[in-house]
Amino acid sequence: MANEPNVITTRSLDHDLYASSHAREHALNTAIIHADISESFEEYLEIFDEFYADEVEVSSETEEKPIHGKAQVRSVLANFLVPLHIMAEIGGLLISIRQTAIPGDAADETHSAWTLELVGVSGRSCMVSWRALRKWAGPRIVYEYHYDHQQSGGPLTSNDLSLYPATSTTADQQPS
Repeated sequence: MANEPNVITTRSLDHDLYASSHAREHALNTAIIHADISESFEEYLEIFDEFYADEVEVSSETEEKPIHGKAQVRSVLANFLVPLHIMAEIGGLLISIRQTAIPGDAADETHSAWTLELVGVSGRSCMVSWRALRKWAGPRIVYEYHYDHQQSGGPLTSNDLSLYPATSTTADQQPS
C-alpha cells in the first residue's frame, strides 16, 4: 500500500481553522476584559497591535465609510480610549466591559455581544451595547463589523465626574 495518496480532508482543515480562530477570539476577548482602562489605555493598544492585521478593515452600521488599515483604526481607537482613561483615572468614572460569545458555524468568523457600562461619582450611569463580527486570517483579524448598537441611560456630564478638588467652607475650618 505504498502507493496510497496522502489525503487531507477539508473537514479536518475547517475544524482546525474553526478551533484556531475561536481560540484566538477567546484570547483577545479575555485580554480586553482583563485590561484596566483606569490604569492605562496603552494596554488596549498593545492588544490591538497583537491581534489585528496591518490591512484590517473596520466598519459599523452607524458609520458611512469603513476604516482601512491598522494605523487609521489604531488612531480612532486611541481617540476613544484616551478620554475614557482620563475620566476613569482623574474623574472617578467607573468603567466595566462585558462580553458574551455568540455561537456561529463559519470557520474564520466569530461573533460576540459587548456591553460597556460607565458609572459616574454621582451614581448616574450610561450603558452602551453592540455586537461584533470578526473575520480572521490565521492569527489576525482582517475585518470587524459593529452592529446592533444600543444605549440606555443618558450621557454623563461633568457633574458625574470628580474633576474639581473639594472646597472647604468656613464651617469645616477648625480654629488653631
